[in-house]
Order: sequence, then C-alpha cells, then structure tokens
Amino acid sequence: MITENIIWTTYAIGAYCWHCNNPANKNTYGALYNWYAVNVGALCPVGWHVPTKEEWTTMINYLGGENIAGGKLKEVGNTHWQYYNEGATNETGFTALPGGGRSPNDGTFGSTGYGGSWWISTPEHHETSAWRVDITCLTNGAYIRALSKHSGFSVRCIKDN
Repeated sequence: MITENIIWTTYAIGAYCWHCNNPANKNTYGALYNWYAVNVGALCPVGWHVPTKEEWTTMINYLGGENIAGGKLKEVGNTHWQYYNEGATNETGFTALPGGGRSPNDGTFGSTGYGGSWWISTPEHHETSAWRVDITCLTNGAYIRALSKHSGFSVRCIKDN
C-alpha cells in the first residue's frame, strides 16, 4: 500500500491505496490501484479477470452506447453520489459507486462522490497511459478514455467464460 503522494506518482510496479488513505473507505469503495497492479493480472480471484477494452465496449454498446450506459450502471440516489446523479437506474445491478481516484501528477485524491473510474486490462493506450472507463454524477455516460498509468482507479472483476 502506497500512502505517500510523491511515491505514488513515480511508482512503476503494482500499488494500491484506500481513498484518502483512510481504511474506512475500503468497505464502500474498495481500493484504488495504479495500472501496474492491473497489468500483473493477479488482482482478481481464480476464474475472474479485469475486463478488456473489448469487453467494456461490448457492454457499453449493449446498454445503448456510451452516452446512456453509465446511468444503467450507477447506484440510484444520492447515498454516495452527489448532486442529482443524472440518469441513474442501476438496471444492470452493477451498482457503480463514485470511488474517485488518485492523481498521477501529485498523488492527491479527488472526485469521491462525483465520479468513478475503472481500469481496463488491455491493451495499453500508450507507453505511459492506459485505458479506463469513467462514470460521473453529471451525465448518463460511460466513457472509455486514457490517462497516466500512475493514476489510481478502481477495478471490477468479471467471471471468465
């Protein structure tokens, strides 16, 4: 577990932390991981894996596309989500929570209550960046974007076929 901000920003092997380095956040939001932890392929139990870009894209398309899929994945209401939690129905049972993230630039924490991001296992976007899915309280969307591998995001495991 990496708690110091400056170490987080330069650590190029698998690492995790609790949001705001507070273990009380573990039960609600789980851990935040850097991409190096995802790349090792050992975060999920046997028979499960971190979804690929193709698997996330397939699900997002099945749910009606990136502009509305996020609402179908988000927890309903404002227990954890701030503001109005646009379009949240959780009709999939995914119950996406706004676990926030950790900055690759200075190691600070942000966005808890406003958004969540989930790492995508493969492929890398670039030598220094990797793919993730973003869901926020402000839109219905679930958007695949790239950011630094030193970012701290959530992970969701899915069952192997």
